Amino acid sequence: MKKVNGHEIINLFEQWSPKRFAMDGDPVGLHIGQLNRPVEKVLITLDVNEEVIDEAIHSGANLIIAHHPPLFRPLKSLLTDTPQGRMIEKCVKNDIAVYAAHTNLDVAPGGVNDMLATKLGLRDTAVVEPTFSEPLYKLVVFSPVTHADAIRQALVQAGAGAIGDYTGCSFSSTGTGRFTPVEGAEPYVGEIGRGEEVHEEKIEVVLPGTIRNKVLKGMLMAHPYEEPAYDFFVLDQRTNEYGLGRIGKLEEKMTLVQFAEHVKQVFGVPALRFVGNPDKEIRKVAVLGGDGNKYIGAAKRAGADVLVTGDLYYHVAHDAEAMGLAVIDPGHNIEKVMIEGVADYMRDACLEACYDVKFIQSAVITEPFHFI
Repeated sequence: MKKVNGHEIINLFEQWSPKRFAMDGDPVGLHIGQLNRPVEKVLITLDVNEEVIDEAIHSGANLIIAHHPPLFRPLKSLLTDTPQGRMIEKCVKNDIAVYAAHTNLDVAPGGVNDMLATKLGLRDTAVVEPTFSEPLYKLVVFSPVTHADAIRQALVQAGAGAIGDYTGCSFSSTGTGRFTPVEGAEPYVGEIGRGEEVHEEKIEVVLPGTIRNKVLKGMLMAHPYEEPAYDFFVLDQRTNEYGLGRIGKLEEKMTLVQFAEHVKQVFGVPALRFVGNPDKEIRKVAVLGGDGNKYIGAAKRAGADVLVTGDLYYHVAHDAEAMGLAVIDPGHNIEKVMIEGVADYMRDACLEACYDVKFIQSAVITEPFHFI
């Protein structure tokens, strides 16, 4: 197993939950400390407060991965006799880095909203509110006909040429390539100072932007030419749509009040609020972790019978009721499902990468509300 630093762990994490998934203005990323230090233990938490920092110190964690950013707004001063200042001071003095993955972890496949949907027992899930889609590229490369099959195979192995339920998609046409090697060249075909004509094949494949560098590397390794001719074109089409919230179906229909009891049980909350007729039949459920007030319209358009979300405003509850959408509010803190989910994912990912690091699930209760 390999000893690692913070950069290596976060690079692995961001393969799952990249910053580009985050909503505009969301302060995701490193908040406190530095990543260029050895890390042996990582604490996973929903929120960061002084008690969580003390937990990290006691457990020997060098890095904290949190869902909610501890520094949501820019600091105008850093006073160490304030709660926030003491928290930052403890992190700095104990060499603890704090990294936040907020809406990018909400959006990521397998992230917070998928974890919530799984807890609720939803199947055939889809995104409620699309927020991000990846650009689609076309790679055009010219190859000697003799090497075209090898290059196509390398492109497919790198992930290019996948369209919907089809793989290995490409288009080819043939023609004549012309070039003259000059002094300093080491041509695969031809001689220095002499014009050359080669029977070539033009290969075209599509690929998502996220694997562009991988595909380029694979193509260059398979290509016989010293200086291959190729182009990347950005297409109008997009691919791999991501977004906030999930909508899916229950295995069996329930009444709203029965489903509310189900929500209360699976998330372990002492109480919750709901809007709608208690006898309403529920089958299609939308869930959106955190504050989902802005997304009642999106949930309704998606065909949801009910939206499960937190921090429901009074007037938004009236709006939902008027549009015939039931809403269940079990609180913001149900996002704590990410503690176990992130820890499990990162343990598996680090084991596969042969990283010697331990992941600890925070046991600190960060729910600020008490119920009577």
